[in-house]
Amino acid sequence: MFEIFKKRSGKELAAVTDGKCIPLEQVNDPAFAGKTMGDGIAIIPEKNVIVAPCDGVLTMVATTRHAFGMTREDGLEIMVHIGIDTVALQGEGFTVHAEAGASLKKGEPVISYDEQMMKERGIDMTTMLILLNQEDYEVVEMQQDAHVQSGTDAVIKYRTKV
Repeated sequence: MFEIFKKRSGKELAAVTDGKCIPLEQVNDPAFAGKTMGDGIAIIPEKNVIVAPCDGVLTMVATTRHAFGMTREDGLEIMVHIGIDTVALQGEGFTVHAEAGASLKKGEPVISYDEQMMKERGIDMTTMLILLNQEDYEVVEMQQDAHVQSGTDAVIKYRTKV
């Protein structure tokens, strides 16, 4: 009833891994670079562990273990996609550390990958963090061209739309 008096507080998503944060437009995949699935950021990883970017429920882990989805308490839905064309690996080289339905805290490990195997196969492990239901949220700020640490550095700041 008094929606206009509710404070639109800022929220943030943390880096899902250590590395260099880049704009989606620089990702070597037209679907992500063109923001077909939604807006967000990408990280060129320096670690092989991918963590939860926020507190929330792990809603989905791909059967191929290369991606997962989460929902925050405020309803924001996100997807984390690990690597370019990694779906073709059919799960090889990935280890899942949390199952769908689990409540996670920001920084908790979700999936890790065999870094050596990916290097040997020449696979681009750039990892994308995508906002899925942007009709309900607006991005206030996105980190770009900076080194970030997983679970601590904010890479996307957003707020609920009125």
